[in-house]
Amino acid sequence: MSFLTDFLLALGLSMDAFAVSMSSGTTIRPFRVNDALKLAFFFGGFQALMPVLGWLGGNTVSGFVAAYAPWIAFGLLAFIGIKMIYEALYGSSEGKVGTLSYSVLFVLAVATSIDALAVGISFAFLKTPILEPAIIIGCVTFFMSFCGAILGYRIGHFFENEVEILGGLILIGLGAKILAEHLLWI
Repeated sequence: MSFLTDFLLALGLSMDAFAVSMSSGTTIRPFRVNDALKLAFFFGGFQALMPVLGWLGGNTVSGFVAAYAPWIAFGLLAFIGIKMIYEALYGSSEGKVGTLSYSVLFVLAVATSIDALAVGISFAFLKTPILEPAIIIGCVTFFMSFCGAILGYRIGHFFENEVEILGGLILIGLGAKILAEHLLWI
């Protein structure tokens, strides 16, 4: 995959963490830059780790489903994107936190990185190397989470849902791109 594709994928995956960071920034009082850094480290770290775990797991079963890999990748990315859009439109505000204990950070980091696990599985099915995308995903999520927490503190939750919708649309678009590239090579 190209750097641009990896970057767009990372941007799409980071939207959940960005939205949770924004909502955390609106509710944590007193808010300190250290809080934004904690969110960024947890979210970025888990977003980098989960695709690797998914890729390792996906490689164990990829031989059985190699012919359907582009369809599976499209299905996973489209499902994740639609889920993000649905949650933005109809979900609750359960991502809001009042404190940043390590147990809360861990739960939020795992919850926001499940999508990255599925992406790792699809990368394994596509026989795509994972190291570079995982690093890009982690770095972009770190940056987005840090900025999200600061923005949340500064301007509140005005754009929270729109960010998740944008992330969902990016993931659906990437899934469609993978499928289109596969269909062009048939």
